[in-house]
Amino acid sequence: MTIGKKSDDVRVNERIRSRTVRLISAEGEQLGIVSVNEALEKARNEDFDLVEVSPNSDPPVCRIMDYGKFKYEASKRLQATRKKTRGGVLKEIKLRPRTEDHDLGFKVRNMKKFLAQKSRVKVTIFFRGREMAYKEAGVKLLNRVAEEIADEGTVEQAPKLEARNRMSMVVIPK
Repeated sequence: MTIGKKSDDVRVNERIRSRTVRLISAEGEQLGIVSVNEALEKARNEDFDLVEVSPNSDPPVCRIMDYGKFKYEASKRLQATRKKTRGGVLKEIKLRPRTEDHDLGFKVRNMKKFLAQKSRVKVTIFFRGREMAYKEAGVKLLNRVAEEIADEGTVEQAPKLEARNRMSMVVIPK
């Protein structure tokens, strides 16, 4: 067993500071309030660690368990939650108001791929020089893109001017 091993916020074995603890067995039954030394002795007899589960209660709650297994399961739970939130990835497609049809088709195909992977897509149009006088052309282009990808995604954020020379919209997968 790992004795005295310390994690970021969980105290184990000798690192428990309190004199008395509320002890819970490895099976989950309450053994009452005992001294730390007695709790450590019971944990060692069962070849387990004494882990402080609730340090803020009075007295602190400690459980007899395999700390290595506990850490492994916690990391697996964290990994599973990260896997579920993967849809939060934001991809960006950049366009110009005078983007030709072929190039636009290529970018729309990429957008469809991103949406199939459950990623959100931000479509941005950059204006330079005299193009800034024709903002409505940018809105038309973004609306055209929205129509072409209507089967794969829905517009979460309508086309809006972000800065003086930039317009964008956000599309989410259906």
